[in-house]
Amino acid sequence: MSASQHQPETTAPLQGLAAIVTGASLGIGRSTALALGRAGANVLVNYRSHEEAAEEVVQLIKEGGSQAVKMAADVSDQMAVESLVARAQQEFGRLDYAISNAAYSDREPYYDNNMEGFRRTIDVTMWGAYYLLRAATQQMIKNGNGGRIVIVSSPLAFVPAPESMAYNMAKAALQQMTKTAAIEVAQFGIRVNAIQPGWIDTPGERKFASEEELKEGAKNIPLKRMGRPDEIAEGIMFLCNPRVEYMTGSTLLMDGGITLPWWALKKPTDPE
Repeated sequence: MSASQHQPETTAPLQGLAAIVTGASLGIGRSTALALGRAGANVLVNYRSHEEAAEEVVQLIKEGGSQAVKMAADVSDQMAVESLVARAQQEFGRLDYAISNAAYSDREPYYDNNMEGFRRTIDVTMWGAYYLLRAATQQMIKNGNGGRIVIVSSPLAFVPAPESMAYNMAKAALQQMTKTAAIEVAQFGIRVNAIQPGWIDTPGERKFASEEELKEGAKNIPLKRMGRPDEIAEGIMFLCNPRVEYMTGSTLLMDGGITLPWWALKKPTDPE
């Protein structure tokens, strides 16, 4: 029986449990780390280059009553990811949740791309997720308490957005990774699920568009706005919830309806 089975509903349902969140200094990762902390989990906050932001996340989690530590690691480095898992186990004495959030993306036509950026996208977005999945699973099996792993995927796993081939490829791989892992580790009480955030208002989006472009583009989404990182964090928390024990190998889509055929909607000014 896993440690979380039959756990009563409380204001801190993850009290005393431990989590790793990659790419946790900004955006979705930050919101997820904070949500886990509010739920009582102790959190290892991974970052690569935003140390001050990561430290702020750590302090906010501690102020809420949970433990937290930060650790720099490039998730494209397998040994670095394995060190993340070892550090979490050392600090908290257990590992119950692993959230693979870190990603990288360059956008340009595949036939004229910068191969360094293309490979970097694959290395961080696909291999980084696999390295965490593998290392966390090994530790969870060793601990014998089961576990919950969430892979942050994307609707671009299925929607071939132009000038994003490497990212599309990587996210598509994550979908098969999630399902394959789920069926292999169910016997150990480990659940593996994915979440597909749509167009989310994160600092990373400013790499590709201005504020005005983001505002105008969001008007095309059925819900008429970009998503917020805290909304995606709530989806991740649902997948981590000890009361949601019968869900594994699944994908939670949270995209504001952007993958619906919004382009077919009749506008109010269209003639009958």
